Amino acid sequence: MQDVLRRVLEIGGLKTKHVRNITDVDDKTIRDSVAAGRTLEDFTSEWRDQFHADCELLNCLPPHLEPSAVKHVPEQIEMIRELVEKGHAYASDDGSVYFKISSYPDYGALSRLDTRELDLGKTQNERANSDEYDKDNAADFVLWKGRREEDGENFWDSPWGEGRPGWHLECSAMIRKYLGESFDLHSGGVDLVFPHHENEIAQSKCSCGGEFAHTWFHVTHLRVDGAKMSKSLGNLYTLADLKDKGASAMEVRYVLLSGHYRKPLNFTLDSLHAAKEALTKLAKAARNQPVPAYQKLKNTQNFGVFAKAWSALTDDLNTAGALGEIFGNINQATSDEDWRGFFSLLAALGLSLPEPELVEVPEEIEALGKERWAARAAKDWARSDELREALKEKGWMVKDGSDGYEVTPL
Repeated sequence: MQDVLRRVLEIGGLKTKHVRNITDVDDKTIRDSVAAGRTLEDFTSEWRDQFHADCELLNCLPPHLEPSAVKHVPEQIEMIRELVEKGHAYASDDGSVYFKISSYPDYGALSRLDTRELDLGKTQNERANSDEYDKDNAADFVLWKGRREEDGENFWDSPWGEGRPGWHLECSAMIRKYLGESFDLHSGGVDLVFPHHENEIAQSKCSCGGEFAHTWFHVTHLRVDGAKMSKSLGNLYTLADLKDKGASAMEVRYVLLSGHYRKPLNFTLDSLHAAKEALTKLAKAARNQPVPAYQKLKNTQNFGVFAKAWSALTDDLNTAGALGEIFGNINQATSDEDWRGFFSLLAALGLSLPEPELVEVPEEIEALGKERWAARAAKDWARSDELREALKEKGWMVKDGSDGYEVTPL
């Protein structure tokens, strides 16, 4: 849905700078790479490449910048140093560094979490049991993790000793470098609101000031077959899995657009069949229309008969409403302006249409079609209607154009 947001902004005429960071060092990547006996770079690059391949199949626009956490460790160390100097962070005996939540009164504002819920008054024994690292307060979060044996060779030098950055900090450091102290919009899943995004706000504002993100865009989780995705339930599908089941990546994208980003969407295999039919219908309707390049559709001013579809998209990204309006008006599209609006909407949704299947028309059906077209040209409307019904009885429909006709199976 983040891709749709960017596309809507650009089709609407706004200039964007899209930064998407790669988290290639954290607890899970280190743990799994060590267990696999592979270097961190080798392990994470494989998953990065797979992610890029899937994004391409789903027709997601590549970001303008895609920084790597591993390649920005110096920026992260500098941010930690600033936080320590300003009294917002402290080092522990094991070489780790923690952010002091009590130093930032606005902590919890994004998630509407009252500081009392953080239970800042836990005893030392409770704090020791609440986390594997040594920190002054159970609510404080780690900025730098002191080197541990299970980390293997995944460590860097710092003023506090060998170790590695905490994953909350990685985002803040890269945001600061490429977007500055204040920027327009930050996106992510709803599961990141707390604690990840809260921690980003706290460490960024305390280290360098600014407003950080002016707007937040959080997307609700996807459900599959009525349940949360999980390997144990057998409802976790990759694009490759769905391709093996006969579905295209574009059909998957269509299904994901069929619900509102604020509400959970239930993904089913049946929904893929419906998506295929919908895309085929749109492809048939636009069969003889040239498809403009995405760059030529930016800054579309008029959407013709599809104006309501565009209004739906610009009303909190109502993708389902936009799709409904597209289907409701596709048969009214006649002018160049209408078709430009149609393809601008497809570009905003990131949908590309399949090639319509070529259907061999039997000689008998072709003959009836020619006879009907001749009757229509002679303004013999009664005979024209009679032949239309004859075609329908044989399982064919006829669609007239300004300079010809087309017969297709019902």
